[in-house]
Amino acid sequence: MMSERWLRDPHDPASWPRIFTVDEANDLLPEIMPLLLEMRARKVALDTALASLERLTPAMRLNGHAAEARELEVRIHTLTMELAAGVDHLGAQGIEVKSLDHGLIDFPALREGRVIFLCWRLGEGASIRFWHEIEAGFAGRRTLEE
Repeated sequence: MMSERWLRDPHDPASWPRIFTVDEANDLLPEIMPLLLEMRARKVALDTALASLERLTPAMRLNGHAAEARELEVRIHTLTMELAAGVDHLGAQGIEVKSLDHGLIDFPALREGRVIFLCWRLGEGASIRFWHEIEAGFAGRRTLEE
């Protein structure tokens, strides 16, 4: 079964759960910024826990580190579930999370009759200044004036 995401057509706005105007996306940023900061911190904690667990060899787990490994596994599970809930929360609003490491998100919007992404990441200020074609990704960003 194909993911719902792949059924979306840049030439058919009705195939998208929500289309944003620049103003609507900007109005959501004050609510989204703290959530993205929290999600990025959890992602760092997850990466740290994964690295710590990876360092525990099977032999170490048998030599007194089993409890530590189990604690790390529980922490990894909890962080993964919390991150998934945050991504789902944003997704339910029609916002696509592109990178938790960078706090990068996209808002589907219309430009010249086709769907594009308004692109924003943590640290870029209180308003969206960039957009890109659906297939272009971050590397294809242009200013809103372009």
